[in-house]
Amino acid sequence: MPETAETAKRPVLAAIDFSPFSERALEWAAGAARDFDAPLVVLHVVHDPASEPGYYQRAAAGDEPLQRIEEAAAEMMTEFLDGVSEEHPGLLVGAARRLVIGVPVTRILEVAQEIDAQLIVMGSHGRTGLSHLMLGSKAQSVAQLSPIPVTIVKVPEWDA
Repeated sequence: MPETAETAKRPVLAAIDFSPFSERALEWAAGAARDFDAPLVVLHVVHDPASEPGYYQRAAAGDEPLQRIEEAAAEMMTEFLDGVSEEHPGLLVGAARRLVIGVPVTRILEVAQEIDAQLIVMGSHGRTGLSHLMLGSKAQSVAQLSPIPVTIVKVPEWDA
């Protein structure tokens, strides 16, 4: 995708879920952002606690106090991105981090519009057949509903 006046400096949005699949997608998104000379925004959507049971969870094993799920997700995001940065020094330099609450597909599309992203990048488990039909695909839903390009980075099971 060549850079034009319309896409110049519009960010690349990488939606992550802390899985090996999203790590691969993040690597791909960082490369695209570098190639487009565009900012990289890393997004994690915390499922809306009001609609999900288990609003509180333990931060870690042991006697630590309960914490809000957003706080746990923020810690997990930091750990995940620190791990990616250790494995790939320089990959995430200058990347913005966003943590939002809501329904993932909806919030990914809303954030993409809010930041005027030129591209959304997501990982996929690469499921096919019955498991894909039963579990659905957030990446596929985003791709179907998005007015901007979406790149889905699939990782074969044996690589994950």
